[in-house]
Amino acid sequence: MIKDILKDLLKNSYSPYSKYQVACVIKAKDGKLFYGVNVENKSSKDGLCAEQVAISSAVSSGYKKSDLDNIFIMGSGEKIIVPCFLCRQLLNEFFCGETIIFCYNNGRDEKQFKIKDLCPYDFNNDFISDSKYI
Repeated sequence: MIKDILKDLLKNSYSPYSKYQVACVIKAKDGKLFYGVNVENKSSKDGLCAEQVAISSAVSSGYKKSDLDNIFIMGSGEKIIVPCFLCRQLLNEFFCGETIIFCYNNGRDEKQFKIKDLCPYDFNNDFISDSKYI
């Protein structure tokens, strides 16, 4: 079912520059689903990743880190997609390290990763609390 939702969501991607579509579904613990697709911009640094859009949708709907359960991502290419490094940091912000990310390609092949394995050295509060202003 999630794979079908992801496949349908790919059609909503706004990716006129890369032609690479990405879809993300975040499932909350209460079963509610939040959707995201990549949204490109001529200034490539200004685009949004599907994971960013889905997390923003959950947060704007009042959901908190403790409410979120699973992440599913599909890319339109032949290779199984994994989150970019910016999204890995964002996923660390909203999910625990043991959370499984389900990653798919356009043919629906699947790989699963724990967040802590994709981003073992996340930037966290330890850095901030340890800093000294010079």
